[in-house]
Formats: sequence, structure tokens, C-alpha cells
Amino acid sequence: MTEEKKKRPRGFANMIYKTVLPLNDNDRFKEKYKDIKSKILMNAVDGKYAALVIIDNGTIDVEGIVNKEKNDLKQEVLGWEAKLETTTELFLKLAAGELGTGASLVKIMTRKLKIKGLNQILELFALLEPENA
Repeated sequence: MTEEKKKRPRGFANMIYKTVLPLNDNDRFKEKYKDIKSKILMNAVDGKYAALVIIDNGTIDVEGIVNKEKNDLKQEVLGWEAKLETTTELFLKLAAGELGTGASLVKIMTRKLKIKGLNQILELFALLEPENA
């Protein structure tokens, strides 16, 4: 019996995949999220792929979604509860902690950083901090 190998995401989605994958080996994560099902869309608007982060009963996975048609990324199509949308450059600055609260608010107000479901987004970023892993 051969098990079908899961296709790894490409582009921006692969970067997110590599970042969150270690959480699947974290017992604290498994215990805390054992009863949680959630989907978070992270869309780098200038990239070819968006990342759909899927938390499903103590496991986390990332699916790459082709970032061609805006209709393919809609909440009704993918079923996400939260969305973070900006350029790849701003995603990298966010991940590196280079944007302070004030700078982030300016980006949100100027629509360079679009967020829906702020609590889920903040929780995802908190999961990725080393002291919480």
C-alpha cells in the first residue's frame, strides 16, 4: 500500500508552510488546539500564491492557493474566518517585527495592510513566537 505524497505549497505559501509546520510537533500546541477548526487566509497580493493556514484539531497545515482571480480567494469559496492581505515586503517586515504598532496602524488606515478577523490573526502570530512554541 503506497501513501499518496502531499503536494507542498509553492511560493509565498511555501514560506508560511515552513514557518508553521514545526507546530505539529509541539505538544502544547496540540493540546491547546485539539478542539479547534479554523482557516486563515494570508495573501501576498504581489505573489503568485496565497497561503490558506488550516488549524484542524491540534494540527496545522498550509494550502497554496493560486493568486490569480480574486473570486478564488473569497470567504464563500475557501471558508476562511480571518484574512491578512498585503505585499510580500510588508509580510516580511511583520514577521521580522520591524513594524511597530503605529506603523502598522498607518498601513491599515492607508489600506496597504488589510485585516479581517483581527483576533485570529493576532493569535496566529502569537503562536509563532519562540517562547510560545
